Amino acid sequence: MLGGTFDPIHHGHLRTAVELYERLAVAEVRLIPCHQPPHRQQPLASSAQRLHMVSLAIAGEAGLQLDACELERDQASWSVHTLASLRARLGAQVPLMMAVGMDSFLSLPSWYQWRQLTHYAHLVVVTRPDYQALYSAELQTWLDQHQTQNADLLHRLPCGKVLLMQLQTPLAISATQIRKALAQGRSARYWLPDQVLAYIQQQGLYL
Repeated sequence: MLGGTFDPIHHGHLRTAVELYERLAVAEVRLIPCHQPPHRQQPLASSAQRLHMVSLAIAGEAGLQLDACELERDQASWSVHTLASLRARLGAQVPLMMAVGMDSFLSLPSWYQWRQLTHYAHLVVVTRPDYQALYSAELQTWLDQHQTQNADLLHRLPCGKVLLMQLQTPLAISATQIRKALAQGRSARYWLPDQVLAYIQQQGLYL
């Protein structure tokens, strides 16, 4: 699973999803739009609009699936609850992986019931070549207990491990810069799929 506000979804998200699908050889990557993010401001686009943008972005792309499970719960989108829900649907023995960026991973000790995440899934931490991570003592101790460098192990066990994976083609694109450009009347083309940009313009988003 790859979660996020996707406000809006862009090529950085999509390239990450494709690399996760291909390099980890998983059955699918589920993109899960966050309904009510507990650690940041509410998205500018509505949940329904963000869901539609993700649907437009991944249409016809093998291996990428849209999952609206967080939008079905009218409460804060805690990752541990999402993983528990997915685990209940998939069964106890199916390997499940949750991808997070390094920024999010460094803030993990502030997440709700963060130590329980590996009770339900493996964590795949997406890193960048130029990123120097400084772990807190608490996070480093926990990482030492769960980290593996063997991606095959994530297929043999249903949950419990943490894998650091460096993107081969990291794209320095952010939803913030896209929203800012659109608000200033500048072009956002090539940062996100044309069909998503057309929908943004049709809906009058981020102006």
